[in-house]
Amino acid sequence: MAFSQGKNRRGLVADINVTPLVDVMLVLLIIFMITAPMMTQGVDVDLPETTSKSLPQKEEPILISINKKGEIYLNRIRADQTMLRQQLVALAKINRDRPIYLKADKQVPYGLVVSVMADIKEVGFDRLGMITRPPEKRR
Repeated sequence: MAFSQGKNRRGLVADINVTPLVDVMLVLLIIFMITAPMMTQGVDVDLPETTSKSLPQKEEPILISINKKGEIYLNRIRADQTMLRQQLVALAKINRDRPIYLKADKQVPYGLVVSVMADIKEVGFDRLGMITRPPEKRR
């Protein structure tokens, strides 16, 4: 049996084998799925439920949290309402277009939440969002 090297000669196959790539991506996906819940930290807030979807974000937002005791946090740093307003004035001088997300416990009085929202708007931030929790599916 002789092999001919004439016109029927086959060239090298230049296809990419994607099986190892898929294997690596699945392992990375599993690792991220396991470690992501461990990375959540911050102020313990019981969020109200809503059916709206989350918005895409391009830059790191400013996070203001209000826990059920009425304590206000600016990016995990505790502050009263006067200090929050001063910090927001300083942040507005740097970048007024940066989004602010307000995360308030559902047991916080409505008046406090509205007061904080009014301070945010008065300082000059226009991109204010509320962080909520999707409703749990009932069976």
